[in-house]
Amino acid sequence: MRMNENTLLEGHKVVLVPYNVAHVPRYHEWMKSPELQQLTASEPLSLDQEYDMERSWREDDDKCTFIILDKQRWLDPSVEEEQCMMGDVNIFLTDPSDPSLAELEIMIAEPSYRGKGIGKEVVRMMMCYGVTKLGIKKFQAKIGLDNKISIAMFEKLHFHEVSVCQVFKEVTLEMTVDESVRTRLLDDMTYMKERDYRQTCSNKQELISQ
Repeated sequence: MRMNENTLLEGHKVVLVPYNVAHVPRYHEWMKSPELQQLTASEPLSLDQEYDMERSWREDDDKCTFIILDKQRWLDPSVEEEQCMMGDVNIFLTDPSDPSLAELEIMIAEPSYRGKGIGKEVVRMMMCYGVTKLGIKKFQAKIGLDNKISIAMFEKLHFHEVSVCQVFKEVTLEMTVDESVRTRLLDDMTYMKERDYRQTCSNKQELISQ
């Protein structure tokens, strides 16, 4: 999505940055994992196909993708951004007739970052961005039935089950963003900062000194 191609979102533990060509090699290595292929219902792609996919995610109006970075590592000027990657988070506008409906998907690819509350922060950040910038009023999450940890996380975030598909072995959870949900979400995320990605990367030292 062109809208977020120069957007950086800063949270407590993470920084979300737009997916770009520099991230592709590491992302490609992640997706060789049979575990991640199963959890994300993905097929393995060649490196050239991953570059095509990155271009699609950047240019298509129905996809909004951020790479999740370890904020502490990212603030270290000696560490390359690709070495800070821990996963990705996506919003898909799945219904052309209803642009306020979005499917939300998160992957914490690096096992060492799981179980630390990072997924919950990232989902809240992405929901806040979706509500305020994209006009999203209903979120869906489609999760494999075996992925109990992810199902539990979304339920803690007040998503509720609406259907189970035994054929695809997945459950669909939903959250409707009414005024009370919107207010709670924005109140919870007052600490999140939106920045200019290229400018912030060039002046990271100023961020460290704040």
